[in-house]
Amino acid sequence: MSIITLIPLFPLIGFLINGLGFRKIPKSIAGPVGVGAALLSFVGTVVAYSQLQANNGLININVFDWITVGTLQINFSFQIDQLSIIMLFVITGVGTLIHMYSMGYMHDDEGYGKFMAFLNLFLFSMLLLVMGSNYIIMFIGWEGVGLCSYLLIGFWNKNTEYGNAARKAFIMNRIGDLGFLIGIFLIIANFGTVEYAQVFDKAKALTVGDNTVMLITFFLFIGAMGKSAQIPLYTWLPDAMAGPTPVSALIHAATMVTSGIYMIVRSNILYTLSPQTLEFVAWIGVATAVLAATIGIFQNDIKKVLAYSTVSQLGYMFMALGVMAYTSGFFHVITHAFFKALLFLGAGSVIHAMSGEQDIRRMGGLWSKIKITAITFLIGTIAISGIPPFAGFFSKDEILAHVYEHNKIMWVLAVLGSMMTAFYMFRLFFLTFTGAFRGTHEQEHHLHESPASMTVPLMVLAALSVIGGFIGMPEIFHFPHALADFLNPIYDGSRTVNPEFGAHPMDHSTEWMLMGISVAAAAISIFVAYTRFGNSKNVPVEDSEITGAQKVIYNKYYIDETYWAIFVNPVKHLSNLFANIVEPKGFDGIVNGIGNFVNSFSNFARRLQAGGAGFYLFAMVISIAVIVAINMGYQVLETIKAFVGIK
Repeated sequence: MSIITLIPLFPLIGFLINGLGFRKIPKSIAGPVGVGAALLSFVGTVVAYSQLQANNGLININVFDWITVGTLQINFSFQIDQLSIIMLFVITGVGTLIHMYSMGYMHDDEGYGKFMAFLNLFLFSMLLLVMGSNYIIMFIGWEGVGLCSYLLIGFWNKNTEYGNAARKAFIMNRIGDLGFLIGIFLIIANFGTVEYAQVFDKAKALTVGDNTVMLITFFLFIGAMGKSAQIPLYTWLPDAMAGPTPVSALIHAATMVTSGIYMIVRSNILYTLSPQTLEFVAWIGVATAVLAATIGIFQNDIKKVLAYSTVSQLGYMFMALGVMAYTSGFFHVITHAFFKALLFLGAGSVIHAMSGEQDIRRMGGLWSKIKITAITFLIGTIAISGIPPFAGFFSKDEILAHVYEHNKIMWVLAVLGSMMTAFYMFRLFFLTFTGAFRGTHEQEHHLHESPASMTVPLMVLAALSVIGGFIGMPEIFHFPHALADFLNPIYDGSRTVNPEFGAHPMDHSTEWMLMGISVAAAAISIFVAYTRFGNSKNVPVEDSEITGAQKVIYNKYYIDETYWAIFVNPVKHLSNLFANIVEPKGFDGIVNGIGNFVNSFSNFARRLQAGGAGFYLFAMVISIAVIVAINMGYQVLETIKAFVGIK
């Protein structure tokens, strides 16, 4: 068996062990099994990377022949290339750190073994998504991570609110998944295959602007909108913070929500053929980035701030894809995995220290209490704000440069969103870690740093957040862009259909200018945040005191309420109409009416068979009379017809 086949198999085995035996397996075994499965997948990825180098950058493994319908052949097969191997490193590497963190964070939870099983199942599904050699295997993993998202968001299912959040995520993802499935059907109908290599090879014969490709890419993007939380299918992700913090880090920061970006980069030739779809993708990304950033400014739940930050950063990734900067968007996927996983795990460490408190208005002064968490959280905050030389600077600056080339208005909006990001992230940092402690005396008494199982992953992710950006150095620094060089082969199809793809480098003076504006904008935002919230000078007011425009933004522009009014409530009213009127009085009325008629007629007919000889004689005489009358009537009718001359 190939080591590549074992990469997804390890977490599947971990899931089966912990999932089937979580009631009997002790925590001392469940944790190492879960972490070990993820770690073995990471080791397998390292081996796969060495094999990839030896096989000229492409490995195809057909596990078994699966579906044959006419000329359509679908194999259960894996494809390892430059794109999938990087995703494997992110998924298994960051995934292993989060599994390790979960050993400390969830150790006292009664469902510890089940939680580790669900994490392993998620890892298995995510690996299938990126390793598949065709859209059907991708779709299996796509649905698998959706299921795991539901299971993990609603993990503490005794809380009704958490259960509602899980269902919301599941339903909104199903809406997007329907679009994705329609896109796959259109691919089958037009290309006769779902294998990436065959689809992309046939796509080279098409022309830019082809209507069929536009339709395919549009429906595929609907799937990405759901999975990667873009307008209008983004409202599930902030609610998903109901799940345990490691879930937020693994699923809603580092891996699952980037599935849509991976899918578009994988399908880059199809999107290059459809500039109309790309423009739509770019503007949806801009709108999502700015909208989510404005909401994040006024949130006071530490995880909700990070949630809207995730939605906003995903918007930047789609913005890059929309301007055909596929590598830049994927670059931000990598750096975002580092610093956002760090921030979520840091938030979990804060919540752990605060005995479950998540409201930053009840925190403050934690810098001296939980030093490792504070320092690593600061590193993550600097990285996401786009300050050099931290990882987020390089990827975000690259996106902004490509957006500037494409559309100046889009660039201004993107810079505005970047400024808001720096502001609300440092607002979060200052209110949490500086100033005086604002919690209860009991919370202050129990403040303590998290165990090593939680702080070690924080330190590793902090290091990656510092150095991770050097894989994509700007050209003006005269260093090779290692990521772009490595990913170059996967864009051969895009270069074939559009020879100008990636052929226009920006002049150095413009790049220096854009870089300066980006850093200056972030620095101004940080200064404003420090002026207002440094040392907790201005603590946000209580919810009941929020008024005006701030109240509208704090309540997320009432978009959830609008969705309820437009979609949910009408469906509920229609359901009640069918349940209370149409079903009992309509369908049940017809069915019961037929039954009642049969019963009534049977009762009447039964009386006719009572066994009375007098009644039988009476019925016989009446019957004879009726027959004679009918016969005479017929004769009279014939006589009249003959008299009139009718034949």
